[in-house]
Amino acid sequence: MTDSASDIAQDVRRRRVFYIPGYDPIHPRRYRELYRKEGAAQAKVSDYEIALRPKTTTGPYGWHVAARMDGTDSAADIDVLVWSDIVRDSMSNSIPATYAQLVRTAWTYIASGALRRLMRLRKGPVIAALYPIGMLLLQLVVAGGLGWAVGAMLSALLSPLIGAVALGPALIAGVGVAVAILRWCKKKDGKIFAYYLMHDYAYSARWNGATPAPLEARMSEFAEAIGTALASDVDEVLVVGHSSGAHLGVSILADLIRAGRVPANGPKLGFLSLGQVVPMVSFLPGAHRLRADLHFLAARDELTWIDVTAPGDGCAFALCDPVAVSGVAPEGKRWPLVFSAQFTRSLSPERWAELRWRFFRLHFQYLCAFDRPLDYDYFRITAGPLSLAARYAGRPPSASRIDVAVSKFTSMAA
Repeated sequence: MTDSASDIAQDVRRRRVFYIPGYDPIHPRRYRELYRKEGAAQAKVSDYEIALRPKTTTGPYGWHVAARMDGTDSAADIDVLVWSDIVRDSMSNSIPATYAQLVRTAWTYIASGALRRLMRLRKGPVIAALYPIGMLLLQLVVAGGLGWAVGAMLSALLSPLIGAVALGPALIAGVGVAVAILRWCKKKDGKIFAYYLMHDYAYSARWNGATPAPLEARMSEFAEAIGTALASDVDEVLVVGHSSGAHLGVSILADLIRAGRVPANGPKLGFLSLGQVVPMVSFLPGAHRLRADLHFLAARDELTWIDVTAPGDGCAFALCDPVAVSGVAPEGKRWPLVFSAQFTRSLSPERWAELRWRFFRLHFQYLCAFDRPLDYDYFRITAGPLSLAARYAGRPPSASRIDVAVSKFTSMAA
């Protein structure tokens, strides 16, 4: 499924790409720099040319890409559909509020039975979901233990001098030490990611899988931008949803097709979901909208939907068909085509050894260069001369995919 000078049949010269990030509070320029750096690395490995310059279209933050692959020229305008402001607003700034989120989120997943069923799929993302709970509880225990120790020592020192009155200063000192330790842990979360991941999982759990109103409004804006591109004279409109952005993409595209905004004679429509965590939301009792959209999109012929994950990515539900495991596969199901990016084969042993234990970095590997690329190349897909449909026509799904119904909740009516 890779391009070569002898077998290429170009069907894309101009492309619009809409990238939907996951739950990420970072400015979208991060994605431009990642694309620039990793695109140059992939071009060197795969012997093609790729160059970035400022975007030529109006709208969201983005960039223009000019590529020459196997003697063929193509171009793409890439837009980042930003919801990082919503992410930032959802992140609690206080330590007590984060611990309240911990209790509420754990209760939502455990009491509903969703956690038990998620564990039937892949252990990695479930461990990733439990990690912030365990880490935050550990921080609380350590802070409380050290605070108690300091308070006890101070009380022992002061009691002979001032008697029972010593309990007051000792208690204040102990609480002060505990609070200081918790604040220090929060300050270091850029390396630990406990608070960040807690906010991530709490965001969906707070509404039991339903889409909150601010995000629903933003998704409507995204749909409008994509719909406008579908009415333009480009050859392909490609929507890329990474991590949590994958289930946003499902609902946005389902809305566009229902509204009749995918013209029969317009650009080809492609949907590439990467490192998806759909079951974390679709398995919750209130995810009626998402389950209905999964059911609808899976049988449509207006688009090509490719789902790429990898067992090496411990933060994704690798090779889990998001429609099938959610229990909403329709008659005549066509999508998604599920296959693996095969990190252990498409990365050299040396490169794999460097990345193997960098779990969060591996979750972004789909957007990065491979030094032994197979049939998945993010830069060929987003900037090359073949549409998503043409590139993976006839490509079989991974034999080890999980495509049986697992979710307890399958209702699609709110």
